[in-house]
Amino acid sequence: MKLSNILVIVDPTAQQHPALERAIQLAVKFDARLELFACDTTESWNARYAAYLGSGGGSAFVVNLRALLEPHAARIRASGIDVTIETALGNPLHEMLLQHIRRSSPDLVVKDTHPHSLLRRTLFTNTDWQLIRACAAPLLLAKPRAWQPVPVLAAAIDPGHVQDRPQALDHRILECARLFGGRLNGQLHVLHAFLPLEVTAAPPGGGFNILGVEATREAELQRRADLEKFIALYELPPTTLSLRLGVASQVLPELAAQLQVDLLVMGAVSRSGLERLFIGSTAEQVLEALPCDVLVLKSPDFAAALPM
Repeated sequence: MKLSNILVIVDPTAQQHPALERAIQLAVKFDARLELFACDTTESWNARYAAYLGSGGGSAFVVNLRALLEPHAARIRASGIDVTIETALGNPLHEMLLQHIRRSSPDLVVKDTHPHSLLRRTLFTNTDWQLIRACAAPLLLAKPRAWQPVPVLAAAIDPGHVQDRPQALDHRILECARLFGGRLNGQLHVLHAFLPLEVTAAPPGGGFNILGVEATREAELQRRADLEKFIALYELPPTTLSLRLGVASQVLPELAAQLQVDLLVMGAVSRSGLERLFIGSTAEQVLEALPCDVLVLKSPDFAAALPM
């Protein structure tokens, strides 16, 4: 994975920009150039104007987003990083962002993210959800918490492909996590949520018999052996592996909190039709509960699988 061109989506209504800070850190470590992109929608323009009126209107209202981005760009240039600015005006936001991403072809897209309720995610499509689904480039969603001096990274993998993931995706996740961990001088963990058939087939009341418990234990031992063999391909020792019984949407946030993870690298697969609307991907389900940033990767053929 190369990382020479990083696209930073800047929210023109925000006061803090964690995505910008993450992008600067990565640009320094990877010797990459930055492109700052901001888009004004009708909603964001109205929000900015309302904030301007609420502040007393002591200075002129900033109509051109370039004027908002230039102070950030000047600070970045002063640190020796190559940076450019692009702006746009249009609706809806996610379509404007996806159009620009396709034109820019970045190696990485970085964007701030904020929690949304399940009801809002289900009934009112938000920009993060749309980008997870349709952005073919690696997507880093940054939360307000800053990374630790020695960042903790984690790779969430599923080499058993129980979720019908493309075979190349887990390799891409580990390659990326190891690359980021090396450049950031961070700690690396590998996470896996394991739910064997013996558990999923248990009766509603729970409490499957001893044979089921033994079978589950045997399946867990076999899965651990398979995972250790898989991560050994990337020269990662067994001590980096955390395997826990349960569903990914619950296990991954719990492990991320326990290990104090700063950045979780995970995969998302394309969907289509009604399944795409109502099921979503594991990344969408996990995002809300994660206490850390998340880097979402797609399989190499993801763009071709997207609906027209």
